[in-house]
Amino acid sequence: MTRTSDRSGHIELVTIYEISKVLGSSLDLSITLREVLHVLSSHIGARRGMISLMHESGELHLVSASGITQEEFARGRYRAGEGITGRVFQTGVASVVTDISKEPLFLGRTRSLEENEGKSIAFIAVPIKVVRETLGVLSIDRVVDGNDGMHSYDNDVRLLTMVANLIGQTVRLYRNVTAERTQFIEEKKRLQQELHGKYSIDNVIGISKAMQQVFAEVHQSAPSRSTMLLRGESGTGKEVIARAIHYLSPRKDMPFIKVNCAALSETLLESELFGHEKGAFTGAQAERKGRFELAHKGTLFLDEIGEISPAFQAKLLRVLQEREFERVGGSRSIKVDVRLITATNRDLEKAVAANEFRADLYYRINVVSIFIPPLRERREDIPHLIEYFVKKFGEENGREMTISPQAVNVMVNCYWPGNVRELENCVERTATMARGNTINEINFSCQQNKCLTQHLHAPAHLAADAIVGQSSVDESGTAVISLRDLRPGAAAAADQPPTTERERLIWALEQCGWVQAKAARVLNISPRQMGYALQKYNIEVKKF
Repeated sequence: MTRTSDRSGHIELVTIYEISKVLGSSLDLSITLREVLHVLSSHIGARRGMISLMHESGELHLVSASGITQEEFARGRYRAGEGITGRVFQTGVASVVTDISKEPLFLGRTRSLEENEGKSIAFIAVPIKVVRETLGVLSIDRVVDGNDGMHSYDNDVRLLTMVANLIGQTVRLYRNVTAERTQFIEEKKRLQQELHGKYSIDNVIGISKAMQQVFAEVHQSAPSRSTMLLRGESGTGKEVIARAIHYLSPRKDMPFIKVNCAALSETLLESELFGHEKGAFTGAQAERKGRFELAHKGTLFLDEIGEISPAFQAKLLRVLQEREFERVGGSRSIKVDVRLITATNRDLEKAVAANEFRADLYYRINVVSIFIPPLRERREDIPHLIEYFVKKFGEENGREMTISPQAVNVMVNCYWPGNVRELENCVERTATMARGNTINEINFSCQQNKCLTQHLHAPAHLAADAIVGQSSVDESGTAVISLRDLRPGAAAAADQPPTTERERLIWALEQCGWVQAKAARVLNISPRQMGYALQKYNIEVKKF
């Protein structure tokens, strides 16, 4: 008797251990519950196993089973108090039927009676509880062994009750997680709809405070006729914002014409914008309308406005003042109704002060100014941009691409001097070269020290973010000033460094007697990065 008891206890312990591992392996309820029933089947010889849980309808629905067909599974529904399963759920008390063929309450919806083949089938059902709440019923049936007695059934009830308690905790955890996830998704949808109704622009991703400010300014200014100036670094999306302004304006059904002023010489730019008459110059074999005429009643977007020559600035100023012009080689004035949107990445105020840009033209184009922040100042938008670009790449190339959280973290922490354009190119390049369908951290060029942008812009990055170490003394006894000491307002013995990258490099070299290695330590960069930076800004190192 003692050996039998010890063996029974050992089986129970092993069964509980295996089931606890199964329940802790996944939050996919259908998989874990099915595995639990398989463990019970193998350890205690259950012919069939069933787990029923309370449904929203108020009925008990079979959610997992072993040893039955799909058709039988579909019939596994019970009302509270209906049959043995329904009664166990209603009373919260376990039930043992030693022979289901002699039990009138046994409904047999899974056809257990039809398949007993003359053998006695025992049915054991226990409630699945959490504290005092009954969530469902765990039941098994098995062929009765001649040696089975009430002691054996008591052991089964005890084991199944422990298993049911573990299942109850798992079900409660699963439902809590599901409810929280549903609430999160609903809240996310609500916020997205709210943002879409307030400050959103088609084809522009931006949930950050900085971009929401841009969206608000775009929505506010788009309905007007005012000339607009979009400012921001290269790659921040000035053209996309210009298109958004056009399509949010009353001119949305009229043409949107764009011209890159930096891509054309002064002569070609004049012909491109104003058009030309036949025979105006060599090759002008026919009359041609300019972009101003083509944009009549619509919007004309002049990108890189800060790059036009002083002579052409005067011609453009007259068009903005009079809203009329003559074609190249012509004498007839042409009036146009065009809304002008300009964009630049230059510091126009500095250019005006240096007499490189006309002040009167500056005042004409700077009626409404919108600053588009660089990507490093709105890092919370980066994961959403990455998701969009990865999906776009997959659709264009017929690949199901994903990106790991570690890879996203790498990109979030990059400096991105080329902004959104550089981010898109980085995603496309990395996805193209990735061997599988997942972009991992190691796939990025910067993780293999092959990112040229990282080398070229390292001084600016380090200076801007002030990635610093402590002040130290080199082998010659010269004090090496860390970038922490170089922050404005820091108690440094030397003068504060200038703000531009080129001036900062020259400043560091001057502080170190034009010794590149020392200047690199001052800026907390490698000598190799120092060499790249000197080449980039064409700085000639003085020799003494």
